[in-house]
Amino acid sequence: MRLLEQGALSTSWASVSQPFLERVSSTIIRFVRTTLTIAELEARKLRHDPTELLTRAVQPALWLLVFGQVFTQTRAIPTGDLRYIDFMAPGILAQSILFIAIFHGISIIWERDLGIVHKFLVSPTPRAALVLGKALSASVRGLSQAILVYTLALLLHVKISWSPLALIGVLITIILEAAIFSSFSLIVACLVKTRERFMGIGQMLTMPLFFASNAIYPVSLMPGWLQAISHVNPLTYEVDALRALMLVGGTSAYGIGSDLGVLLAVTVLLVILGGRLYPTVVI
Repeated sequence: MRLLEQGALSTSWASVSQPFLERVSSTIIRFVRTTLTIAELEARKLRHDPTELLTRAVQPALWLLVFGQVFTQTRAIPTGDLRYIDFMAPGILAQSILFIAIFHGISIIWERDLGIVHKFLVSPTPRAALVLGKALSASVRGLSQAILVYTLALLLHVKISWSPLALIGVLITIILEAAIFSSFSLIVACLVKTRERFMGIGQMLTMPLFFASNAIYPVSLMPGWLQAISHVNPLTYEVDALRALMLVGGTSAYGIGSDLGVLLAVTVLLVILGGRLYPTVVI
């Protein structure tokens, strides 16, 4: 009798759980498909206007070719066993991705003015998928900057690690950084709602984020109050991971696993928050 009862319970549980699992898997597949569609639409804009990549190439080139070369010669900043130009290259890659992603959110203001946001809002598309799709498209621009920085680093004889695992780690780190700052940028755009305010806030945030990180000098050289800020700055963990992955002999102060964990957690948080705020851009 007990065997019959157990068999009946297991049969009923299977009949209930199977449709539930099918719904969950269907929702996940639809979310991923929508995210990739949005990312592809955003990346297509880059193909129609590639001049953005050329203009964005100027800043990292100047930092590496001028600032990096000068400070490598003067040896004014102690960087341990690494030459200063080696120490600096991952920081400039992170900086160039930051500067691209932090202004990515202005696209939502343009889309609102063109009526595109309204069409998205009346569709069944998950709001978080819209935000994540835009974040992934920012990663495409970030990868173009990575190619540029790697090329300049080779010309400057930076000791780059070409290990496949290291390159995969760099790719993941770039995607996470672009997702973080593009999602943050979209949140700012949803709050300020105008291009003029957005550009002002974006310009106000980029340099403090950059200088309150370990991009061009070690955290140990900072005063105590700035070190505290650097520890809550996602760019610090981005640079720390890139420095360990990009360079031969590079090390991580916090551990690569910890760096990627922090970046992933911040990405998820900002994508969820961006999805909540996305509809408010039309209010």
